[in-house]
Amino acid sequence: MRTIRLLLAALVATTAVTWSGAGSAGAASWTLTTAQRQAYLNHYAPLIFKRGDENNGQEGTDWLSNYDFDRNGRFSDNRVNWRNANQYAQGANTHWRIRPTLYSALLEYAENGTKNLVLLYHVYNAADKDFGQIHDWERVEIVLRGVTGNPGTGEGVAYATVTTHHEHIMRRSTDSAVRFMTTPTGKHLMLWQADGSGALPTTTRGHELRFATTPWSTVAAGLNGTGKAEVDINNDSEKNVHYVFVPEASSTAVSTWGARAVTSASAPTLASRLDNGDSTAWRSVKRVTYELQDLADVLPTHWRDWQLHWRDTKTSDVLLETPVTSETGQAEVDAGLQRFRTASLDLGAGDLTDGREGIPSKSWLYGAYSAEANADDSASSDDFGGYEGIGLDSSGRSRGAVSGDPASHGAYWRQHDFFVHTGTVDTADHRESGTWLPAGWHLAANGGFDGRWVQLFDDRP
Repeated sequence: MRTIRLLLAALVATTAVTWSGAGSAGAASWTLTTAQRQAYLNHYAPLIFKRGDENNGQEGTDWLSNYDFDRNGRFSDNRVNWRNANQYAQGANTHWRIRPTLYSALLEYAENGTKNLVLLYHVYNAADKDFGQIHDWERVEIVLRGVTGNPGTGEGVAYATVTTHHEHIMRRSTDSAVRFMTTPTGKHLMLWQADGSGALPTTTRGHELRFATTPWSTVAAGLNGTGKAEVDINNDSEKNVHYVFVPEASSTAVSTWGARAVTSASAPTLASRLDNGDSTAWRSVKRVTYELQDLADVLPTHWRDWQLHWRDTKTSDVLLETPVTSETGQAEVDAGLQRFRTASLDLGAGDLTDGREGIPSKSWLYGAYSAEANADDSASSDDFGGYEGIGLDSSGRSRGAVSGDPASHGAYWRQHDFFVHTGTVDTADHRESGTWLPAGWHLAANGGFDGRWVQLFDDRP
């Protein structure tokens, strides 16, 4: 790997300045401030209804959490320690900080003279499949077009994509499956999440996400009533709701729900203690706030001190033009061709792993996924082939053709490789409706910003 670093560095220098606009003439060269980027991520942060499975002494285990909820700086024992979340709900482990968290990123690019955003949200669960698996990675993508700099003014939601067991279900905002809780402080995509049960043949399990298709007006009408708490979901019928997770930065959403943060003091009253087959009234649903943190908080764990968090039996090489940086601009992963270790490490497993992979190995991090209209629960349906160079955009171009680096095909990702979909599902093999963003799209001079590699939110140590 070291022998090609200098050649790759030279390639970065020659290709990073290439720009033709994302198929446009006249790029929107202005960029958002850090505060504006945070504001858009907060404004569109989803509202998550969740079913619980907390019988048999498992109270609180369906909370979302932060990667470092146990405050020991290691991700490899998260599954083992999360089995004791019920003790936190009973007043023990008071040093923990559960901090329900969605790990986010914002990509900003110009197209045809307008500013567009891609918003990524990674919903973190500390354990999965009846505590037998680790590092669950359900995620959401929302694309905005016509951004003006002030959330809720002028822009439109083009589409949303929800990952469901390796499948990427895409819906345009005009689809009846896409519903929002719209308030003066946010427009929150309504989602439903299953509990962590892995039992078959249930149709929804393992923390999968679905679009909640019940209108917000219907939910709002029964918010504090005695009616059964449930929502309809895409491609299925109504599902029980035991929790609602509300973005803490949306003050109207928080006040509407009366949502509270999970603390050692509030934990006993914020655990549902309900089984996935139990129903409850809307007024009894547990209302919990969550915070936003950065995907770029997680990426360095795959590089520096990776032995604490991951195994090296699976890796992902990424050619970084610029470092991964902290909120203060400090480099946390150096520029150059870097190897990220991505195999899950589980100190409680006999073979130390459950075979899962971390974020740098996920195709969705690069937008390089095969969009589908409906989930069929297949674990191997994502066949776009963007990494291999066989995944083509609407113009018939591979990522290497766009970046000017065909040698990257099947060898390494380039830091700013990203495929933006149109919102239309293309069922052809190895082709998607959309575009690979051109080299240089991320530069401020071209109106761009690639927030996958930049930390925006205070880590709250």
